[in-house]
Amino acid sequence: MIRNNFKIAWRNLLKSKGYATINIIGLAIGMAAVLMIAIWIQNQSQFDNFYSNKDNLYRVWNKYEDVGQIGMSNITSGPASVTLKAEYPEVEHAARVYWNVDRLLSFDENKIKSKGTEVDPSFMEMFDFKLLKGNRSQVLSGPQNIILTESLSKKIFGDTDPLNKTLILDNKEPYQVSGIIADLPSNTDFDFNYLIPLTKADNYSPNWNTSTFMTYIQLKDGTDVDAFNKKLKNIIAKKTNNELKGSLFLYPLSKMHLYSKFEQGVPVGGKIDQVKLVAGLGFLILLIACINFVNLSTARSQKRAKEVAVRKVVGAQRSSLITQFLTESVLLSIIAGMLSIGLTFLALPFFNKILDKPLIFSITDPMIWISLVVFILLTGVFAGLYPAFVLSSFKPIKSLKVFGKSKKLALNFREVLVVFQFGIALILIIATLIVRNQIEYAGKRDIGYSPSQLIEIPMEGDMTKNYEVIKSELINKNIAHAVTRTGWSITRNASNSSGNFSWEGATPEQGKKIVFNIGKAESDFVKTLGLKVLEGRDIDFERLASDSLSVLVNEAAIKEMKLKNPIGSILKWGSNTFTIVGVINDYINDSPYSPVTPLLIYPAKEWMLNMVVRTNPSLPIEHNLKQMEEILKKFNPAYPFEYNFVDQQFAIKFKEQQQTAQLALIFSGLAIFISCLGLFGLASYIAELRTKEIGIRKVLGASVTGITAMLSRDFVKLVLIAILLASPIAWWIMSKWLEDFSYRIEIQWWIFAVAGIAALTIAILTVSTQAIRAANTNPIKTLRDE
Repeated sequence: MIRNNFKIAWRNLLKSKGYATINIIGLAIGMAAVLMIAIWIQNQSQFDNFYSNKDNLYRVWNKYEDVGQIGMSNITSGPASVTLKAEYPEVEHAARVYWNVDRLLSFDENKIKSKGTEVDPSFMEMFDFKLLKGNRSQVLSGPQNIILTESLSKKIFGDTDPLNKTLILDNKEPYQVSGIIADLPSNTDFDFNYLIPLTKADNYSPNWNTSTFMTYIQLKDGTDVDAFNKKLKNIIAKKTNNELKGSLFLYPLSKMHLYSKFEQGVPVGGKIDQVKLVAGLGFLILLIACINFVNLSTARSQKRAKEVAVRKVVGAQRSSLITQFLTESVLLSIIAGMLSIGLTFLALPFFNKILDKPLIFSITDPMIWISLVVFILLTGVFAGLYPAFVLSSFKPIKSLKVFGKSKKLALNFREVLVVFQFGIALILIIATLIVRNQIEYAGKRDIGYSPSQLIEIPMEGDMTKNYEVIKSELINKNIAHAVTRTGWSITRNASNSSGNFSWEGATPEQGKKIVFNIGKAESDFVKTLGLKVLEGRDIDFERLASDSLSVLVNEAAIKEMKLKNPIGSILKWGSNTFTIVGVINDYINDSPYSPVTPLLIYPAKEWMLNMVVRTNPSLPIEHNLKQMEEILKKFNPAYPFEYNFVDQQFAIKFKEQQQTAQLALIFSGLAIFISCLGLFGLASYIAELRTKEIGIRKVLGASVTGITAMLSRDFVKLVLIAILLASPIAWWIMSKWLEDFSYRIEIQWWIFAVAGIAALTIAILTVSTQAIRAANTNPIKTLRDE
């Protein structure tokens, strides 16, 4: 029976090749979009969720409350990890992870800079990254041990066995290779090429009032994490004799990637919002493709009605007819499914390029193929369900009569589906326009300084001891107009600190509430960045010894502190006392979509991260870079010359939203294409049904233009209805999306006008091609007796 149904289905497809082709192409594109999104979602859901003890792994957060506001931070102090392991028997392992840093690794004449980090030895016990060589329990047991990833090991040692060989780190410290791990998978938030033991942690962060480490905890089996979190309430206050308020909080590592956004101490989303959005887009694309199938199937009902009637007269049951029609839709779905797999393989590299993360579609995983088969069959059943029940319900007597003109409702079901299709497409077009406008709006925002001609060079090797002479040569040779050093990258926030400030006229509540973004800088900071000094002057402790206790603050800090005469005011930060010597304009060093936060810059010469150079704009940038390389090779010969353009670093901040814009553009394009594919097929079929009517009209003198307008009118009406219905829905959705940005656009009316005109134009072009073709048909042929 099943074999017979498939034979009949195949013959019907061959009989209606045009109809079948349109349906297969639409379904294949929709299914390919869903497959691509499913691969991405599966990758996202597996982020740091593949460890054998994943259910017991947690990230430690700081939780603090101030004036009714609950804040969260996933960066902790040094003592947090040690205290949890020593004082709480529920803790199996605890490990701190320091920041990723590019450092120089040397072996004989081979010198490579690579990104690595310092971790507690227990890190390898907690996270079972695949260990290719070495003993897991001992790889970080020695203070001078180092673990390399497989790819880094090959770069340094080639095919030679690297175990027990000695590497020199930063031309200073010898480290012995104790282990090799496989390259990190794409679905982890860890990002390193080597690991060394964190043996100098107390030098980094000996106090509870600092935020330095990422801390991870592995609880023992059976531990109630909620009960354990209650034990950690006010632990910071207890350890600091109420000097600091706050508690520690364990959060599952498996949720960190998708659910890392908190409000009032409660997780409210994060990356999961983007996952839901993309999943919804994929579902809508597939839904549009299925609507095409329903529309074309029901449009062909007049041709299939006599077939149904004859089969019923000779004894066919309705259930067998439903089975037959579902078999046809499943067969279409199988063909489209096979085509969609090929499209997925072709599009995956392009998709990877947009997301900047390699996604893998494993053809050897049996679960993937089982899921694909189920997905294809369900798509076929879903798409064919409504047409099967409609077609099988025809009455033999009515079906065998000549069709008359039925009474027309305001909108029939097929027209409702067309409106729905174009409504979805319009929402996606409007969303794309708004996302792109938001990115452009933030991109044009005045960031407070000129990033062009600014270069950041990492401070490493002999640069610290030779900094003054390097700076002097850069300026004397006219390569640079100004040079400074900073303890952070100027395109990112420095470390935040709160709850430990006081100044003249400030209440204790103000001192606790204010959160400063704190950075350290060398002299000529303002000059190099091109900032504006609104009051006072730049710090200059190279020439003024007293400036070692001076600070700069920005406008946002002055507003928060409510200082009327800030210059000369004393600002206390813990046990340190500073004098405010300058107020600089607000400039953006974090998200271009967020308001500027209070900034405090204090002078320092140690632990500086970058040298910042403003190059001479009158000389070619290639010349400046070449001259800089020669100077740095001269005074820091052991290290390769590396640099970052500040304007390029700032542009990276738009990356996530640009990805969203690209995805929205692709999906809106697919939605329009599939919708027009269905409209094309529908227009072709309507024109075919009205062939004799068109012939009669032409004989009676109707023009091609008039006939084209007549055939197109109903479809244009449907698109106009879709525009009216989709516009307010799109406005509501995108208003909600824009609420996440403090610095955002206002949604303008012209966006809806452009989207509507674009959709209407595309629809008219699609329909008119078939209408013109029908109108140009010779009436002699169409009126000839069958």
